Amino acid sequence: MKTVKTDFFRLIRKDGKSKARVGLIETERAIIYTPTFMPVGTIGTVKAVDWKIIKSLGYNIILGNTYHLYLRPGIEVIREVGGLHRFIGWNKAILTDSGGFQVYSLSNMVKIKDDGVEFRSHIDGSYHFFTPERIVEIQEIFDSDIMMPLDWCCRWDADTREIEESVKLTVEWAKRSKKVWSKNYLFGIIQGGMDKRMREACAQQLIDLDLPGYAIGGISVGEPKGLMWEMIEFVPELLPAKKPRYLMGVGKPEDIVFGIMNGIDMFDCVLPTRCARNGLLFTSEGKVKIKNSRYEKDESPLDPNCNCYACRNFSKAYLRHLFHNEELLSYTLNTIHNLTFFKNLVDTAREKILDGTFYEWASRFIREYPELE
Repeated sequence: MKTVKTDFFRLIRKDGKSKARVGLIETERAIIYTPTFMPVGTIGTVKAVDWKIIKSLGYNIILGNTYHLYLRPGIEVIREVGGLHRFIGWNKAILTDSGGFQVYSLSNMVKIKDDGVEFRSHIDGSYHFFTPERIVEIQEIFDSDIMMPLDWCCRWDADTREIEESVKLTVEWAKRSKKVWSKNYLFGIIQGGMDKRMREACAQQLIDLDLPGYAIGGISVGEPKGLMWEMIEFVPELLPAKKPRYLMGVGKPEDIVFGIMNGIDMFDCVLPTRCARNGLLFTSEGKVKIKNSRYEKDESPLDPNCNCYACRNFSKAYLRHLFHNEELLSYTLNTIHNLTFFKNLVDTAREKILDGTFYEWASRFIREYPELE
């Protein structure tokens, strides 16, 4: 069983008017300053851009998906080339999730049992079985820098019985995961639906395992905004101050800033890359639907306050032209811009915490930044 490295996470500064904080995560491959956002590379690629671009934007950690990589290309391919980093050509940090969310999102193809999860591949319908031990083994074959254990993410409106069962199995599976974990860093995942009592029970039991970090799962799964923010306020307070806190799959700009305000250190979401491919761009002046006719002859840059390659070199009119013609360059330029926006967002939050102006900045951002339709 792995001994937790005590300097994996270092707390640098706490904000004086909120729960926001600046920290540092140190892995073998990268030093990651928090708050941080992780681009999603589900199957070993961040869609529409290559690693040179990702590095140029300042990212040194990405997220991969154990479920999808297990199915294709398969663990034997990744094992034979020496791990996921070598397979995809990325030499910075990788966090891999466990497939637990796929249990939730593909629930019509899944059977949850005490010893693991039986599921059918969404690719070819073949049957597979994940145990907590197997999930750790797969991620260690990948040589993931940060690993997530198998968990059960229940529906946001699940009844008490289902929530209690999901917490029971999530905790039991985390215990089994820790027993076989042998390298790098394993997080625990706090489940419990929208039930504060069950969130607290789950957190207390997982904290007793003394894992390197803790993730908050089961958020942004269809619940009303107010309820989501209530959980984002409540759960971080339950977690150890000296370990990183990761809010899984939450990525709207205002939700990230609200999460930072409440002590979250790590975020991931497909939102910036998916929206880029659909022509929705995030700017300092609000959201831009680049397909709109109003931009047909607009020679101004997408965002006058952005220094990304797309904003420095191209007009809204050209970006609209590319998108309308379904040019592949459209997806690349849009993705570069959106990932720049999200990187700038967490970097600005960090700077504001360090200089003591975070609360005012964050409050204004949350109040003024328009909701995603």
